[in-house]
Amino acid sequence: MSAVAADLRIASPWKTALPALAALLAAVALLYRDTAVTMVGIWYRSETFAHCFLVLPITLWLVWRRRAALARLTPRPSPAVMAAMLAVAAAWLLADLVAVNAATQFAFVALLVLAVPAVLGLEVASAILFPLLFLFFAVPFGEFLVPTMMEWTADFTVFALQRSGVPVFREGQHFVIPSGQWSVIDECSGVRYVMASFMVGSLFAYLNYRSYMRRAVFMAVALVLPVVANWFRAYMIVMIAHLSGNRLAVGVDHILYGWVFFGIIIFLMFVVGARWSQPDAADEAGGGAAVDAAGARRGFWGTALAAAVVVALPPLAGTMIARAEGAAAAPGIELPARLSAGWADDGARLPAFMPQFANPSALASRIYSGPEGTVGVHIAYVRGQTEARKLATAQHQLVAMRDADWSLPQEGSRAIDIDGSSLRVRTAEILGRERGGGAIERRPQLAVWRLYWVDGRWLAGDVETKLYGGLARLQGRGDEGALVVLYADEGTPQASDAALAAFVAANLGPLNDLLQRTRGAR
Repeated sequence: MSAVAADLRIASPWKTALPALAALLAAVALLYRDTAVTMVGIWYRSETFAHCFLVLPITLWLVWRRRAALARLTPRPSPAVMAAMLAVAAAWLLADLVAVNAATQFAFVALLVLAVPAVLGLEVASAILFPLLFLFFAVPFGEFLVPTMMEWTADFTVFALQRSGVPVFREGQHFVIPSGQWSVIDECSGVRYVMASFMVGSLFAYLNYRSYMRRAVFMAVALVLPVVANWFRAYMIVMIAHLSGNRLAVGVDHILYGWVFFGIIIFLMFVVGARWSQPDAADEAGGGAAVDAAGARRGFWGTALAAAVVVALPPLAGTMIARAEGAAAAPGIELPARLSAGWADDGARLPAFMPQFANPSALASRIYSGPEGTVGVHIAYVRGQTEARKLATAQHQLVAMRDADWSLPQEGSRAIDIDGSSLRVRTAEILGRERGGGAIERRPQLAVWRLYWVDGRWLAGDVETKLYGGLARLQGRGDEGALVVLYADEGTPQASDAALAAFVAANLGPLNDLLQRTRGAR
């Protein structure tokens, strides 16, 4: 072999590949820094996602454990992966336009993950596939499950109390037993236990099993066990308090008992799971194949630069859209004293009810009486959506979890006919809480309908609202919309629904005109 050929094959490609990968990862982090900062902020503020701080150190340690196996591989750029990176970056842009944090954060992490096969190649990425996928645990995801898991917890707790001979009166997530009143609130849902358990359970399965079946089974157990354990935790807390005359398992004891119980469950899960462990065989030492150093340098850095350009396009497009929209003035909206078909604000009264709107740009409220009854209207108008201000978000609540005046037994949806076309609305029944110590003539029983308004369209679902909102921004039609809440209390649910249906049929057009004028006044 000639001296020139020998020189070409001395350098390891890793010496060029790793700096190129680090540069691409830094570029992604810089381009999507707002998304990254939002993620870290959620980790810091929410106890549910405090475990996310451990994800990156654990990922780096998992990769380090594979260093001997990686040394035997030769990194080779895979430019074709950039097509996937462009698709993910485009998805990030669409999610960012409508402020869907979880989607932007998943896309950001996916770009970091895809950078590895783009620069180092698919063979290298497959060797560290689990560590790369483990990075997705850094996304603070799962809070949408809170209402569902609260309902499951309440269902089981009430069922178990009844089977234990304790009489229970339930209303929504609140129930009363002879020794006191209890509520299943967000902290009782068990979401934080599920998130932490699934992360550590997945890590345990990867480190202790080689069989994909065993890994899958253990991960499923780690996902389901804390849900069921939380049900028993809630039941036992209520029973301990009931049997002790509310001296135990209340206040600080309540919280401490929950975490101690969760810790014992996870410990037992690991002890049982360790009985079927399959430890790794030791990695054999070795070295990657040497390649043309100059050619490798050009390939790695060229791929990294091209990938950086690709992932920069969507943030650039988002910036251009925001600049085209300009800095809009705060909207002003006021409901008129009179609407169509005899509906007017003539001093009619309804029980005082105000949904929990999360930081809207403007609010308008009025109560109208008409031929079919009395209807209250609340409009929350949103312009310039951000993390703190969104049109479709779980932060908008009809009734706060700890509301002292109202309870929310049930929610649903229904289709109504408007001039021959079907329109779907979200429905809810809201009850005034019982007050002890005095006579009550009649408990308020509100029928509530909710609608979103986006770019002249009336919508019911969060997903379709976000999709139409993103489409409106892409068409240069602005970043705004409204949440309209209508409510009535006519004595029976049927009469209240009839009043709401009559109001919607007569006044959806005038409300649309009002919102169109509000959007036009920028």
